Amino acid sequence: MASSNAFFDDIRSKSEVDPPSNEEPMDISELVNDPAQTALKSNVAVTSSVHELLECPVCLNAMYPPIHQCSNGHTLCSGCKPRVHNRCPTCRHELGNIRCLALEKVAASLELPCKYQAFGCMGIYPYYCKLKHESQCAYRPYNCPYAGSECSVIGDIPFLVAHLKDDHKVDMHNGSTFNHRYVKSNPQEVENATWMLTVFSCFGQYFCLHFEAFQLGMAPVYIAFLRFMGDDNEAKNYSYSLEVGGNGRKMTWQGVPRSVRDSHRKVRDSFDGLIIQRNMALFFSGGDRKELKLRVTGRIWKEQ
Repeated sequence: MASSNAFFDDIRSKSEVDPPSNEEPMDISELVNDPAQTALKSNVAVTSSVHELLECPVCLNAMYPPIHQCSNGHTLCSGCKPRVHNRCPTCRHELGNIRCLALEKVAASLELPCKYQAFGCMGIYPYYCKLKHESQCAYRPYNCPYAGSECSVIGDIPFLVAHLKDDHKVDMHNGSTFNHRYVKSNPQEVENATWMLTVFSCFGQYFCLHFEAFQLGMAPVYIAFLRFMGDDNEAKNYSYSLEVGGNGRKMTWQGVPRSVRDSHRKVRDSFDGLIIQRNMALFFSGGDRKELKLRVTGRIWKEQ
């Protein structure tokens, strides 16, 4: 009996637990029995999984009808089907013309956040409406408006203004009037030569004044134009004028600034600005016409 009691005493000593700490005990029942938490985690997991299924294995973009599949059930988007020469990129079986109607219907039941959520868009959109919304989303970032290089930086307007100032060393001016002198010692070098970008701050907005040389057909020309750092619907609230001259002559231009949503090249190639042929620019410059000395003045105003 003594040995038996010693055995049980040993078990009791091993089963003793440490004294409780000061931390509050976790109520496991709250985690297990909270249907809202369980449903939320489940929905997030399901949506994430389905979203992965809707990713094309070739271009990695979201798939939209018609979604194609091979006989083994592997899917890809209609845009990539011609690129893979009718062969499944996953198993190499022939694709044929099988549509994955089940996945298309599943996609129709999804609602997803805008991809520009990090920029401030809090909208939730049906899967098939999401792409159209994102192409027009007011929160989508802007491309860097600097034209002197292929800059890939994107962001909102305050970020891009700081980027232009700090990284591209662009001149910043306050006010709605400008008077700039452009000097070029060798005006023969005109092919796609971006010479100047100046940012103006006025009316609580930012504007980019571009001046450059490019080839218009066989003729070398100079162009000056203004872009609004914001959307097109806001740009239409403003107008601007440009004037260049010399030797008792002058040329003027009046227009509406284009939004930076339109690329620099798109605006330039549409000739939406003050265009000066090289011979006229050299005439305005005076002297022996071997050096460009061009003064461009102008102003910006808000329409009532």
